[in-house]
Amino acid sequence: QHRAVMYMIYGVLAVLASMGLVYLMIILSHCLLLYSVALAKQKWLCYVAGLCCLASFKVEPFGSWQSGFVTGAFDLQDVLFYGGCTFTIVRCMSFALESSEKEEGIYSIFDLLKYNFYLPFFFFGPVMTFDQFHAQVSTRELRRKDDEMKNIRVSALLHVGAIVAVDVFFHFFYILTLPSDLKFVNRLSDWSLAGLAYSNLVYDWVKAAVMFGVINTIARLDHLDPPQPPKCITMLYIFAETHFDRGINDWLCKYVYDHLGENHDSILKELVASISTFAITTLWLGPCQVVYIWSLVNCFGLNFELWVQKFFQLGPFAKLEAKLSGAMSRRIRAAFGAVNFWAIVLYNILALNSLEFALLVTKRLLVMGFPVSTLSIWFITYCGVQLIKERERILAIEEEEKGDKAKVE
Repeated sequence: QHRAVMYMIYGVLAVLASMGLVYLMIILSHCLLLYSVALAKQKWLCYVAGLCCLASFKVEPFGSWQSGFVTGAFDLQDVLFYGGCTFTIVRCMSFALESSEKEEGIYSIFDLLKYNFYLPFFFFGPVMTFDQFHAQVSTRELRRKDDEMKNIRVSALLHVGAIVAVDVFFHFFYILTLPSDLKFVNRLSDWSLAGLAYSNLVYDWVKAAVMFGVINTIARLDHLDPPQPPKCITMLYIFAETHFDRGINDWLCKYVYDHLGENHDSILKELVASISTFAITTLWLGPCQVVYIWSLVNCFGLNFELWVQKFFQLGPFAKLEAKLSGAMSRRIRAAFGAVNFWAIVLYNILALNSLEFALLVTKRLLVMGFPVSTLSIWFITYCGVQLIKERERILAIEEEEKGDKAKVE
């Protein structure tokens, strides 16, 4: 509690130092508005108020009007302004929704201020849902696990190395600027183009891992258990696990995706849940053509996975798979996973680069490069997915063995 209060004060001072009193007043106005809405203990009202507040930063002329109060003098001012404001609204929505579920009364305004202005999370996240944050800062007995400090030190050193790597990539590699030169990119070979598209996602993952990893290391020193950095892009072959911000992903799953989709077995409920989730994500990112297309194709990919899963659960296919060995079943699933992997890459370079670059990569790999380049890249990706699935299988067996030992003891 004392540390949370201390960091809250630091957060307020950081806001004042970065953009002044008016910016602090804007932040506090959103906090007070959503705290007032929470008093009604109506979830639908919390959603409406929170999304309207979020839209006020993404829809003109409201966004320009608010940002006009804090016109500034340094390059990161816009990033800090929108980061602090939008993360504030998301946190306040979490507070309001958790207060609506509280049996008696609601949490205090002081709890909201501690939660929102906790400095390590304030400007850039990650977002912890209010119930997790409140439970962790309210713990009176603070004990560290064995070797926890050693792990924190190792994590800190790894992130220092990652910061150096990101700096080198940013200043001495051209993976971020090359996609903007379509004439040059068009002269690259199919393999070079595929490597460039993949490298852009790897760089974005490393950047996110560094940012959230450094913040998480500080939070772990404060006896918190924050959301983890994103899963490595190389390990992603399922749309349901594709997220670069686990905090926002946890928030969306808890309050939208899992709330509407429930167990995600119903095709209709999954469709409603995924459309609602990506609609809010579109509002969060800022409505524009590229974001619309990115949301549409990723929403389609998420639902298509369920459609394929339901299709192969039909009687004839289920009986056929039951006759196959475990290894053969994994090979077939890995073949589909390899296609999924490149769908994830192609869909997400939209947000990182441009629609033109994404269309160029798609055309070269699937049309002009067929069959040699297409099948070669697909086969190499298939081998990678097989390794990932084997690792997941071994980890699952180890976890099961640990669980069995715990039961025996």
